[in-house]
Amino acid sequence: MSYTIIVVFGLLSGIIGALVGLGGGVILVPALLYFGITLELIPSLTTQNIVGLSVIMMIFVGLSSTLSYVKSGTVDYKSGLILFAGSVPGTLVGAYISKYLDVPSFNLYFGILLVIIAIILIFRDRFKPIHWFVKHGQKINKTDNDGNQYTYGYPIWFAFMMTFFIGMASGMFGIGGGSMIVPMLVILFLFPPHIAVATSMFLVFLTSIVNSASHIYYGHIPWNFVIAVVPAAYIGAKFGAALNKKLQSDTVILLLRILLLVLGIRSIIVGLL
Repeated sequence: MSYTIIVVFGLLSGIIGALVGLGGGVILVPALLYFGITLELIPSLTTQNIVGLSVIMMIFVGLSSTLSYVKSGTVDYKSGLILFAGSVPGTLVGAYISKYLDVPSFNLYFGILLVIIAIILIFRDRFKPIHWFVKHGQKINKTDNDGNQYTYGYPIWFAFMMTFFIGMASGMFGIGGGSMIVPMLVILFLFPPHIAVATSMFLVFLTSIVNSASHIYYGHIPWNFVIAVVPAAYIGAKFGAALNKKLQSDTVILLLRILLLVLGIRSIIVGLL
């Protein structure tokens, strides 16, 4: 039963994570909190184990989907590396803090984060692009494999500051940060959505390597479950990246908004009880 749960949610996390550039942690973490800890179907799991398992999984979700996006020429490697440099210290801080979170605290803070992410996604379409950051930042001109040209950009100092806090959330809760990175890239830095998703997954891949190293150091990785979640997530991410090119993104985002909001509210309630 334990391995079946891990495989099913690893597969779903890979699909959804690659489909909208999230990394999959926002699916795996609440699912294992509920089925593994609340329902006690996987009694050996702790919140730290769930975070550790999630960050290991995201290495392969990020790698799988990045390789798929490479073929379409939509990954902005330079921006991904700049954002990665800002996220590394935040990731290390977050992994350290996660050691001290018990189950109620984890549920409460994680639920608040999910609600914030859901609100960002709900109102994302109503936010007007902010041209100030491009005007006062480093401008980037990119041409994809179809010959489409785009111009966007950002101040490096601001990108570092934002990714520090996103990295910290990733280290604490085992999420990839894509749910916050993609809106940031699209709304503030004027990234085209498909380049934002692809670059986000590249960043998720890089950040998850550092994140995993931190959690390995703290002994948070349940290695017996890693062999179940990694293949499932990798296959799911391949499928999700393929779906990204076919589905209407508005439909996917709508479903994700509702899901994250429900999961967040439930997690807050559990944390307060």
